[in-house]
Amino acid sequence: MPALSSTMTEGKIVSWEKSPGDKVEKGETVVVVESDKADMDVESFYEGYLATITVSAGDSAPVGAPIALIAETEAEIEAAKQQAAQSTPATDTATPQQATASTPEPVQTAPAAIADTPSRRNGRIIASPRARKLAKELRVDLNTLRGSGPHGRIVAEDVEAAAGKVSTPPAPATTPAAPPTPAVMPTPTPATMPAPLPAPPAAVPLGEVVPFNTLQNAVVRNMMVSLQVPTFRVGYTITTDELDKLYKKIKPKGVTMTGLLAKAVAVTLQKHPLVNASYTERGIQYHSSINVAVAVAMADGGLITPVLRHAEQLDIYSLSRTWKDLVDRARTKQLQPEEYNSGTFTLSNLGMFGVDRFDAILPPGQGSILAIGASRPTVVASPDGMMGVKRQMQVNITCDHRIIYGTDAAAFLQDLAKLIETDPQSLTL
Repeated sequence: MPALSSTMTEGKIVSWEKSPGDKVEKGETVVVVESDKADMDVESFYEGYLATITVSAGDSAPVGAPIALIAETEAEIEAAKQQAAQSTPATDTATPQQATASTPEPVQTAPAAIADTPSRRNGRIIASPRARKLAKELRVDLNTLRGSGPHGRIVAEDVEAAAGKVSTPPAPATTPAAPPTPAVMPTPTPATMPAPLPAPPAAVPLGEVVPFNTLQNAVVRNMMVSLQVPTFRVGYTITTDELDKLYKKIKPKGVTMTGLLAKAVAVTLQKHPLVNASYTERGIQYHSSINVAVAVAMADGGLITPVLRHAEQLDIYSLSRTWKDLVDRARTKQLQPEEYNSGTFTLSNLGMFGVDRFDAILPPGQGSILAIGASRPTVVASPDGMMGVKRQMQVNITCDHRIIYGTDAAAFLQDLAKLIETDPQSLTL
């Protein structure tokens, strides 16, 4: 099994796609592992037979520990079982035959026996990445399907059957004799996590200590890293009357306020590359693209930051469609690592919850994060001394003071305000 680089020390098995005794092809999905932010399909680097599983679905194991043994012939399955019985999965050292580091890509899973478990867990649909992609292509509603994979997981064959297609299973391959190969717990890729933390779940077990899930543990680790960075904050008041008018006009076309704000930030960052940069020990890292990450609270606790990559190049309609797709897949833990850990600037918008203003904690590896409050009707004085009502919102930017100074942050906010207040129509061009 591949081992992926991360600071994570253990991983959790979501489900096994194969059962002991099943034939395993090289490159075929064998197990689904829960990372900090996504459920990842993990492929086998070897051909053979899944001899025994040492870490069951729902259990966790240290990174690098064997979670199963793969025998290369049916005759060696019993020997592999005996080897597993004599070892302790949590402390075994992986053999020289274990796979080198790599990042798994979504692959087609093999058919499996029908399971009685529903295809939902904690309110989300359980489906393989291949099944989700096929469902989108074939216009099949996953909510209507019952998965035939392990633990009720929806696999590609379920989607094809619903669409009236018949898939052909791969032909079995013969393999030479060799010692059983341990499948080791892969290491999920880390990602940045901005503050503030989301609200606790509705059903709180009062009087009990509830362990952190993997996503919440990722937040803890990243916030501790953030404490080592010297930061400062600058606030600004932005009048949103013109932006609100534009939003009402283009909202029926699928544009979201998050999309508008992300686009406005990306356009402004083009004039302020330092605010889009990050600190390195060698100096300032100026990024070649503007990747706007936006904080999203997860229903089961924790945060994730889907990234609108190359946001400055996307038109507002494409950007909004991309954002909707990212959020949908984020909440079902189907994002690929580059879709949540490649941000160069982060937005955290609590204004949608009626929050007036707040300060955000800087995500590790980035130079800035913008906290956005709610837009509210406010009585203001015009330059000629007349009183009037305008809609205004408070924004606060948190910056890494090692590379960004107060004048840099102030100039960025001034240009952002100018764009939103006087020329938001340019965001649709």
